[in-house]
Amino acid sequence: MNEAEFQEIAEQTIEDIQDAIDNSSADIDYDEIGGVLTLEFENSSKIIFSKQAAMKQLWMAAKSGGFHFDYNETSGQWQCDSGDNEELYKMLSLLASEQAADEINISPP
Repeated sequence: MNEAEFQEIAEQTIEDIQDAIDNSSADIDYDEIGGVLTLEFENSSKIIFSKQAAMKQLWMAAKSGGFHFDYNETSGQWQCDSGDNEELYKMLSLLASEQAADEINISPP
């Protein structure tokens, strides 16, 4: 994947995350500035996504740590580069649930 393809896929993913939050019942505020998406929960904790073009990765920072996601062109999914290659939306739902202290399911639109 070249840089232009990465940028297009990453930007679409940032938009898709926002749409997924809008379509969920979760009380999460979000703001996207310059390709950085910040999710803010009622308790003021945050999850932050940023595009890392040089690495062709999406990075997610949460209370429990930082996670890097590689795009799997075969499956069309972002997968965490550590552990068991957890899919982005599954991991986001888990971390959002932890931070909100309530079950949150964020599914791709």
